[in-house]
Amino acid sequence: MTGQSRKARILMYSHDTFGLGHLRRCRTIAHSLVEDYRGLQVLIISGATIAGAFDYRARVDFMKIPSVIKLRNGEYTSMDQHIDVKATIRMRQSIILHTAETFQPDIFIIDKEPLGLRGEVEETLRFLKARGTTLILGLREVMDAPHLLDAEWKRNDVLHKIGSLYDNIWVYGPPDFYDPLTGLDVPDSIREKMNFVGFLQRKASVERPQPPEDYLLVTTGGGGDGADLVRDVIAAYQADPTLTHKAVIVLGPYMPAEQRQNFVEQAGNNPHLEMIEFDNRMEDRIAGAKAVVAMGGYNTYCEILSFDKPALIVPRTQPRLEQLIRARRASELGLVSMLSGQEASDSLRFAQAIKDVLKRDPPSASAAGLHLEGLQTISQIVGGYLSEDARSPRFAAQG
Repeated sequence: MTGQSRKARILMYSHDTFGLGHLRRCRTIAHSLVEDYRGLQVLIISGATIAGAFDYRARVDFMKIPSVIKLRNGEYTSMDQHIDVKATIRMRQSIILHTAETFQPDIFIIDKEPLGLRGEVEETLRFLKARGTTLILGLREVMDAPHLLDAEWKRNDVLHKIGSLYDNIWVYGPPDFYDPLTGLDVPDSIREKMNFVGFLQRKASVERPQPPEDYLLVTTGGGGDGADLVRDVIAAYQADPTLTHKAVIVLGPYMPAEQRQNFVEQAGNNPHLEMIEFDNRMEDRIAGAKAVVAMGGYNTYCEILSFDKPALIVPRTQPRLEQLIRARRASELGLVSMLSGQEASDSLRFAQAIKDVLKRDPPSASAAGLHLEGLQTISQIVGGYLSEDARSPRFAAQG
């Protein structure tokens, strides 16, 4: 498939309010597609404050919109404290629509939020649908606890709007792992649009050599809600003098600076702990690790599978239950080990679990398949859309 060169444009939307997961997933898909199709251009609309800290391949770019963050209680606030969150949403909505009008995408891919943050993408979806753009909703394999997702979507009539607006729904996981809409009353017409593509495989950088040292990687994702995990890892190392395996702890760019500094000071007297704030090539860090301790967000889980690393997951349970559901299911399948946050706060118990994961078999030793075919499946689907578009007058004029 690599090398096809017909011109096409894909617009992606990543609302990004709490971490890096949405942007990193969009970027992974975008890079894979431009590798397979030489004539493809991808533009990612992102609310991530550090969207510019990542590298982007040729023909992949991003449009930064004003940032909104989600608090632990699930409420939203503007990153700029001088601007009301409603005004920020109006600005974002206007930028998104104007970008779509100017960029004129052939395919529009929405990550996770069917109507965008507080409905900010609905107007753009209706505009693009009227001009014949293919509209795709991309969902994580786990969204949230069914009763919470059901209540959230019913408030905004989301299922009905998905049915009327979207051409296809990509689920970024295999059907036998988890159904993101389990427990919801989903019409057959929507079920027929769902395509379980598999997990999104990650690659290490070819330019950057793997670090030679043998280390345990501790990652909190974006870090905005990672303080408990970091605190408990430091406490485990302090409580058990036999825990001497080097640990590299990635604090995350969204961890508050004062909290970050406190952790650096706490770990400063332990020669086995190394702290870093952020690495825009987490794939390399995970590829080089002996084992991983993580909260278990979607991207980290894909990286654990992609690089076949023994893993201990300590999932967060606020503001969503997504990580807990994923960790339980992966643990049931024998792919990872899991501790609850309460169990991890028992320092000696956590220390033993860390020592155990360093001796654990990799996920591939489990009978469960890893199902890392997501990017190839997406590429095949997009290839089908591009072939269909080649016959349309609008596309022919553009090419």
